Amino acid sequence: MIGERVLITGSSGYIGTSIGAYLQTKGYDVIGVDTGFFRENIFYEAPTVPTRWMDVRDMCSTDFEGVDAVVHLAGISNDPVGRMPPEKLYDPTRSYSHEIARICKDRGIRFVFASSCSVYGVGDESFVDEDSVPKPQTPYSLNKLQVEQDLVQLAGETFSPIALRFATIYGPSARIRFDVVINMLCGMAVTQGQVVLNSDGQAWRPNLHISDACEAVHRAISSHYDSGSLLILNVGSDEANRQILDLANIIAKHAGGCPVKFLTDNPDLDKTGLVGDRKIHEGRDSRTYRVAFDRVSEVFPGYKCQMKVEDGIAQLINQLHSLNFDANMFKRRGFYRLQHLEDLLDRGTLSQELRWQSED
Repeated sequence: MIGERVLITGSSGYIGTSIGAYLQTKGYDVIGVDTGFFRENIFYEAPTVPTRWMDVRDMCSTDFEGVDAVVHLAGISNDPVGRMPPEKLYDPTRSYSHEIARICKDRGIRFVFASSCSVYGVGDESFVDEDSVPKPQTPYSLNKLQVEQDLVQLAGETFSPIALRFATIYGPSARIRFDVVINMLCGMAVTQGQVVLNSDGQAWRPNLHISDACEAVHRAISSHYDSGSLLILNVGSDEANRQILDLANIIAKHAGGCPVKFLTDNPDLDKTGLVGDRKIHEGRDSRTYRVAFDRVSEVFPGYKCQMKVEDGIAQLINQLHSLNFDANMFKRRGFYRLQHLEDLLDRGTLSQELRWQSED
């Protein structure tokens, strides 16, 4: 409802930056809370929301005074492949997500959780939907499922949370990430004149333009859903279920017809932008699934993804060119979430518990 106050956790991340600005255009009074891990990694200037720079682990009930709805985005993205153990990243995420949801329940605040289609993990030849049994393959996707399970237990007559299982989000943002597949491959094509795959490209993935993710959040907070149980919705479109190789070929076409190469055949290729992935073995990615998205348009009448995959890719490549995006920018570790956190740890800026260190 116009004029309502919406609090976004993780408001200065890849998705939060865009969602906050979008909800402002819809008439909401938007405020943010963010630890600021990626605060300085600006891709381009864009509108921001008033943000309180604090660790979400330290939030208490009084921080939610006057709030009508919470969009919970805060958390560490991606499966850790470096030296950070998964439990260090994801155990706290589950704990503070539960606490924030509990506070929302006590205060009568609507709660929208950013989950992920990655909870499906592995599918057969058919499409998976909200009733399919999840098979998470990484600590990240398992964490998303665990938070959903906690929300099931919290839900009741006075608390009806919504979990949006987003397809893999891509597209421009003031705090873009290049460790998601379409963004990463577009960055390669523009800066290297080639697209390099570290798998055979046969795995299926659902994809979602960031603008369509923003509208899904808008629909969720404005729906006033009140059934007393957790509502789980896949967010994406059937058209955007694509094999990685298909995406690579589309990107290559829009980048002037550059070649698509496979790391398994060319081990000496430039690996800039390629994010290590423990789920890829001998060129095959064990995570492959196609997702059905019928339910979201049934629950949110009129909702439909507006950005086709090919159009979204063309948009991103055009923007990269307009910003004179080059190899040095593509190498900036701030655009790769886990790499950036490791840098902060190495500099002693963050503690081993991923808290800011005092300067005194």
